[in-house]
Amino acid sequence: MNRFFKIGFVVIFLFGLCGVSLAADEVRVGIVAPITGQAAIAGQYIKNGVELAVKEYAPNGTIKLGGAEVALKVIFEDNENKPEITANAFRKLIDQDEVCAIVGPDASTVALAGAPIAQSAEIPTIATFATNPRVTQVGDYIFRACFIDPFQGKVMAKYAYENMKTRKAAILYNNGNDFSKGLTEFFTREYEALGGKIVITEAYGGADIRDFNAQLNNIKGTDAEVLYMPNEYYVTGLQMTQARRAGIKLPLIGGDGWDTPEIVQVAAGAEEGASYTCAFSHEATTPEAQAFVKAYNEAYKQNPNSNAVLAYEATAIVLKAIETAGTTDGPKLRDTIAAIKMSLPSGVIQFDAERNPQKAAVILQFQNGTPKYITTIQP
Repeated sequence: MNRFFKIGFVVIFLFGLCGVSLAADEVRVGIVAPITGQAAIAGQYIKNGVELAVKEYAPNGTIKLGGAEVALKVIFEDNENKPEITANAFRKLIDQDEVCAIVGPDASTVALAGAPIAQSAEIPTIATFATNPRVTQVGDYIFRACFIDPFQGKVMAKYAYENMKTRKAAILYNNGNDFSKGLTEFFTREYEALGGKIVITEAYGGADIRDFNAQLNNIKGTDAEVLYMPNEYYVTGLQMTQARRAGIKLPLIGGDGWDTPEIVQVAAGAEEGASYTCAFSHEATTPEAQAFVKAYNEAYKQNPNSNAVLAYEATAIVLKAIETAGTTDGPKLRDTIAAIKMSLPSGVIQFDAERNPQKAAVILQFQNGTPKYITTIQP
């Protein structure tokens, strides 16, 4: 492996400095993301989203702090989407790099490894894609940019029951992943409350599993009308393909972990007609959404996904809060983030008492290899 991607290597991006020398005093913001490993595709979207936010909110590589222009230093730490490495990344950013805030990480299991460290150090942290409710329950310095699993699970359950008119559902989930377990729990609760029945729940353990035929054959033997797979993108394409090869013709539904074009590359057509909950659609019509999609397309020659949008929004909130607070003091910065209200690509962002944003979810459906907007569900 190239030495630049070894565990623990710090990737530092000084976006847009354009020759500006770093002053003795500088504002340092940490980003924890999967630069390498099986979730590295998400890490690239995160990097892109952070870069666009920095270009917009610190265009000269500086940020206003108490009336003065101060250099901004953004430090990326690779967590490989692993809890232990995430904890080490948080410790390094806080103890050695002395960051004033952290953006990320991008999944609930790893966010739960880093959040207690930030809470103890009084470093405001905005997780990007960590949807499990327990993440912000760690403490009052922990925020998130995404909606939470109870809402997301409820949205898809209602969609499956009311829009798809199904009454019997099957579930295939990862019982070693907090994200997957949370969505399974809340989907089940809402679907049954509506009058539906979960006819079978099949589990697998861990992120390295690649053969799901045993579970899928069990599901095939039921009278389920829909199959819910609330799993990460790097296995979902395989699950779709194996389900179709097993003769399962049920409509497939899932969560926001599906939101990446790479699923289509692996599923190779098996994704057609599958629907999922998502934080953002590039077809959104608000001025903020259109401006973001335009900037993203110009910079990266592709549409943004939820990883990119949420990383952009979390970074934008942190940078705006630093300028508004006029300080990098932890408690004051935390209070400023808690009170912030911003119009961003996914909507108007304002945090509730549990530091969760009040925002809508959208339903997307794969059509001819492209996720297409179906509807928006308000909180």
